[in-house]
Amino acid sequence: MSTPSTPDSLVLYGQHFASRLLLGTARYPSPAVLEAAVQRARPAMVTASLRRQGINATNAGESFWELLKRLNVPVLPNTAGCHSVQEAVTTAQMAREVFGTPWIKLEVIGDDYTLQPDTLNLVEAASLLIKDGFLVLPYTTDDLVLCQRLVDVGCQAVMPWAAPIGTGRGPQNPYALQTLRERLPVPLLVDAGLGLPSHACQVMEWGFDGVLLNTAVALSQDPVAMAGAFADAVAAGRAARLAGAMEQHSSAQPSTPVLGTPFWHHDKAQA
Repeated sequence: MSTPSTPDSLVLYGQHFASRLLLGTARYPSPAVLEAAVQRARPAMVTASLRRQGINATNAGESFWELLKRLNVPVLPNTAGCHSVQEAVTTAQMAREVFGTPWIKLEVIGDDYTLQPDTLNLVEAASLLIKDGFLVLPYTTDDLVLCQRLVDVGCQAVMPWAAPIGTGRGPQNPYALQTLRERLPVPLLVDAGLGLPSHACQVMEWGFDGVLLNTAVALSQDPVAMAGAFADAVAAGRAARLAGAMEQHSSAQPSTPVLGTPFWHHDKAQA
């Protein structure tokens, strides 16, 4: 399911989305807070983990899956917690049956401490899922060659991290992220490591097509207000990118004309 096209829609696998923010659904204080945060942010998609939630999970007496339906936002299942190609493929296939969607956020974790993606197996998993008809959004590092390989096997968008999941440290390698933007012709969405709305605005100014975040909203003191702040920051960063920023200079540049007599001498000159 996609939203009606707008002049500056986010386009993923040919589907249009009005928002450039994707929002996770885990770790919120309550289902009511989650629902209010989603309503405030109006994201393009919300993520859900089949492995972590469990098909029969309930929260405060309310089915998680019923809550997702009530949100009326496209669901992006993920393979969070998977450590092998087969585990990720099987989880994705189960998620497709449960949610009735070909979308999948592909995660293959290689290190439990940093939650860094398994760069040696990620491409194989993506290739298998794409051949099986999935619309794959792979969570990856900011390695250029790895991202290129993901595009080569059919990924029409890539989701590099800014920093390890849940750290909130913001972009740790600006050069690598900006190089990805310069070199790859597909949509790029920053996934993981953003902690402040200013982080989201920054990567959008660099030309990224969207951001996915969870912890920065869910664990803030006011998740609803923070969801709105991130939504506004993403929109502001995108608007700034389209507007075209001024060139940076190594020395000061006067913002007003310096020709002629300074204005504070005009009265004396006329006296």
